[in-house]
Amino acid sequence: MARSTTRPVVTLRSTAGTKVTYVTRKNRLTHPDRLVVRKYDPVAGKHVLFREER
Repeated sequence: MARSTTRPVVTLRSTAGTKVTYVTRKNRLTHPDRLVVRKYDPVAGKHVLFREER
């Protein structure tokens, strides 16, 4: 089964400046803006915002 261009793989980078990343998929049709998610940053030791990188 081929990968869809509707749901691309996106990289989420920590806003705490620790260079920690998460990788996820998102639906480009329903969420065309950059994704911002609050996730755990193990280097900072707390939950911080992770923003989508391009």
